[in-house]
Amino acid sequence: MTTDEVRLARAYLSRVAEPPAAALAALVAEVGPVRAARMVRAGEVPSAVDSQTSARRAVDRAEQDLATMAALGGRLVVPEDDDWPRWPLNALAVAAANGLRCGLEPLALWVRGGHSLAALTERAVAVVGSRAASGYGQHVAGEFGFGLAEAGVTVVSGAAYGIDGAAHRGAITAGGLTIAVLACGVDVAYPAGHRALLDRIARQGLVVSEYPPAHTPARHRFLTRNRLIAALAEGTVVVEAGQRSGAKNTAASTVALGRVLMAVPGPITSVSSSGCHELLRWGNALPVTSVPEIIESTGRLGVDLVETTRNTDTGPPQGDAMRVFEALGLSSGHSPESISVESGVELPRVRALLPQLELAGLATRVESGWKRSQEMSWRGDT
Repeated sequence: MTTDEVRLARAYLSRVAEPPAAALAALVAEVGPVRAARMVRAGEVPSAVDSQTSARRAVDRAEQDLATMAALGGRLVVPEDDDWPRWPLNALAVAAANGLRCGLEPLALWVRGGHSLAALTERAVAVVGSRAASGYGQHVAGEFGFGLAEAGVTVVSGAAYGIDGAAHRGAITAGGLTIAVLACGVDVAYPAGHRALLDRIARQGLVVSEYPPAHTPARHRFLTRNRLIAALAEGTVVVEAGQRSGAKNTAASTVALGRVLMAVPGPITSVSSSGCHELLRWGNALPVTSVPEIIESTGRLGVDLVETTRNTDTGPPQGDAMRVFEALGLSSGHSPESISVESGVELPRVRALLPQLELAGLATRVESGWKRSQEMSWRGDT
């Protein structure tokens, strides 16, 4: 069995059955793609497979589809290839084995672009959201796309209007990598207004679909596509989503696959953010407000951590410490003995508190003794 035979068989099977086709996938796993293709063509398959393939089994455009992809600078990536993203898609196989609806690996993936699919999905985050996005949502998605790409993270999305498009554009502007997962053939510009964007994504990343060339989009295909967006990324960020947004379907797949789900809080008056707030309220998603928080949530344990800004404003010293601080001079230093007399705090206590004030950045040791390191009053705080 040659690689070409396997690729032709999987190209044929990807057109014959509407994914996800569980019965056909089981047959391929049992007998291999080449034999499965022969059985389907002959109609010599179990009834469950027949119901999934009988309507299209006479449609054999495998060679034509592969030629179309080659002309586009694309290819068909199959599980037998080194370029197959085994680790990301393994979650789908596990989900299917556990009876989850979002499960089932694709039979093959049609890919437009010159990058390695396996390499681009080694470190990837999905950024999704509503098509009818607000200006706030599009700004956030663009910033996230830019920041993630700049950090070396591949941005995965669905190339739709609104949040998806903004995330892709942000990644492209940063000169980074991005993957668009479509619910139609990769040679179909959908939405039509994103034709130029899809061309740029193909040059700077990859356009991916489990649907063969010339397949048109349909509502059920978007829902099927969403599981791939969730699977190809280490986590999913929902920037904006209404109560019935398709992004919530991707969010559900993300949780079912055991991946990290994140959501961006928005104005409580915004209908566009109501889906995000629901995900946060029920504890299904982590709140994120910055690229470092996303990377920390999806990155390497103990390595990709958010750098917190150290808070040096410890507030005014209290009790004896305040009395000692106020006894310090602003321009000249004083001895601990004179500070004890001025403050009324016993000398051993003064000598213990002065180093603490120094560590807090409030006192400085000079040749003549101790002085304040800065002017502070804290009026009304004592």
